[in-house]
Amino acid sequence: MMRFAALFAFAVVNVSTIHALASECASTKDIDASRARWTTVRTQLAKTADKETNCRAYAASFYESVTLRQAAALCERGADQARNLVVLDSEIDAFNNLLATKCGS
Repeated sequence: MMRFAALFAFAVVNVSTIHALASECASTKDIDASRARWTTVRTQLAKTADKETNCRAYAASFYESVTLRQAAALCERGADQARNLVVLDSEIDAFNNLLATKCGS
């Protein structure tokens, strides 16, 4: 039950973050904060054995990273845009690989 509550809280935070990011342009500060959160997600979930919880968290983080990348691609211009898109692409690839290896059939 505690894992479900933690997953639910995580999902609520992600959904609220996604809506905020989708309505605004993504800044480097937003991207760096999200990357720190994603790193925490990956390290904490690597320690748990609950596959379903992990897969849901990976999927939510994957969705958030794709949404953030879209906001960054639409709004930013200049040198920071290229850096941020490369960073976000690597995060998207990381979550995609986690989903494939940990959650695939």
